[in-house]
Amino acid sequence: MDAIAELRGKYLHQIRAAADAAALEQVRLAALGKKGEISQQMRSLGRMSADERQTAGPALNELKSEIDAALKARRAALEDASLDARLQAEWLDVTLPGRPRPRGTIHPVSQVMDELTAIFADMGFSVAEGPQIESDWYNFDALNIAPEHPSRQEMDTFYMHRDSGDNRPPHVLRTHTSPVQIRAMQDRGAPLRVIAPGRVYRMDMDQTHTPMFHQVEGLAIDRDITMAQLKWVLEEFCRAFFELDAVELRFRASHFPFTEPSAEVDIRCSWEGGQLKLGEGDDWLEILGSGMVHPHVLRSGGIDPEVWQGFAFGMGIDRIAMLKYGIPDLRAFFESDLRWLRHYGFAALDQPSLAAGLSR
Repeated sequence: MDAIAELRGKYLHQIRAAADAAALEQVRLAALGKKGEISQQMRSLGRMSADERQTAGPALNELKSEIDAALKARRAALEDASLDARLQAEWLDVTLPGRPRPRGTIHPVSQVMDELTAIFADMGFSVAEGPQIESDWYNFDALNIAPEHPSRQEMDTFYMHRDSGDNRPPHVLRTHTSPVQIRAMQDRGAPLRVIAPGRVYRMDMDQTHTPMFHQVEGLAIDRDITMAQLKWVLEEFCRAFFELDAVELRFRASHFPFTEPSAEVDIRCSWEGGQLKLGEGDDWLEILGSGMVHPHVLRSGGIDPEVWQGFAFGMGIDRIAMLKYGIPDLRAFFESDLRWLRHYGFAALDQPSLAAGLSR
């Protein structure tokens, strides 16, 4: 029994002295491993007499349990100490504000598309889309654009390549979104109210023109459509989009192949102090073109002009974005300058709605 007491004192002292998990494991192997001292003592029970086993057996089992419990307790204490040391070394003040992360912004063109879609949707217009590579028929012929019209010249329109011997008219990068009106009439019939926003392409480049830009066109067809209704729709749009209490539009007679009669639309403005202000002053600024849909266009869309009539309008999305948000140069829209995008861009959650307002 003295030997058991000696083993108990020896290993309890070594367990308390173990400084880390590796040292503690060495103590466990020396005591309880296959060749450990306590394990050897357990094996020697078979060589003892029955009386000796009756005394030594319970004592050795108690010693083994005590040493095992001491090892587990010391291991838990070492793990807690290690965790405390790690927490001290990796301490973080969670009350500090988070590190700012770079965020992208919504491009003004995308924002304005969402804004005008919300406005026209409130007036019952749905959105129609079409291909950006169009056939000559959809882009010109169906819209009553004569073969000799200047817009059909290569100096104005991007034509696609045709192989030699292929005499079909070449496809074009659409010069306007008007072909979408033809496709919408063919697909949906009448009555019809749609807008067609999207990219268009023309060979032009200066401060207010780029080879690729964005347009939105509107089309309304019914049995009793008039210019008065066209005027109301455009006034309501300008009032909502530019967020003005009063809007005055001027309709000037013009000519477009796809409308008859046709009108350019100006908005009253002032340039006081070199700053543009809409809705006031004695000057006028052209913002869009409009008119009653030409019978040839209705027939091209599969609609009988003797029964149905309608109005159409079109405006540059980039241009009205420049007017609303004070952007001076159209070319900057497409230069991918991060400084410009951060300045004129919109937050991802800044979604336009008629209830919440349309601008920042």
